[in-house]
Amino acid sequence: MGRLPPAIWPDTRGPILLASTSPRRADLLRALGVPFRVAPPSEGSEDGGGESVREVALRHAEAKARSVLSRASGAVILGADTLVAREGRILGKPRDAEEAAEMLRFLSGAAHEVATAVFALDARSGRSGSGIESSRVFFRDLCTEEIAAYVASGEPLDKAGAYGVQGIGGLFVSRIEGCYFNVVGLPLVRTRAVLRKLLAGDE
Repeated sequence: MGRLPPAIWPDTRGPILLASTSPRRADLLRALGVPFRVAPPSEGSEDGGGESVREVALRHAEAKARSVLSRASGAVILGADTLVAREGRILGKPRDAEEAAEMLRFLSGAAHEVATAVFALDARSGRSGSGIESSRVFFRDLCTEEIAAYVASGEPLDKAGAYGVQGIGGLFVSRIEGCYFNVVGLPLVRTRAVLRKLLAGDE
């Protein structure tokens, strides 16, 4: 696939520096034909109390982007963070299989919010921009046996809320209200809008 026309995807003057180790985010950019390279971000600070899921996700996304600034070499950095929330409880990635199973029991038969924050930083100009996408995901009722089998598959262990909608976990989702790609981990339309606004001064 050739270079995407600027009318479709903003011209970032070279590969995006993706401050994320998520294979899902990389797969989405690769499927679009967006040039990028991965720069693993440093771990963020501990969460404080009283923040909404969107505020936490945005803080994490910005921290990821800024942590790789020294490796940017004038590139546009893209950081993103996805979190799951239900009844005021924020779910990140499970620490182990036991916590993954507990998260899935908590989400079973209920609706929850998936929020992804996108933070873009132009290392050349120092300008930054951000956006947040939110989707509502509905789980069917899950039985103990399928939760145990899913956790044993290993799929939930590196995913917010302990499931991947693009994988086996998609069998748990009865419907989604909002952006599907947001639930995967990178809301494409929102990301495009953030980059377009960030780079508008260069056009």
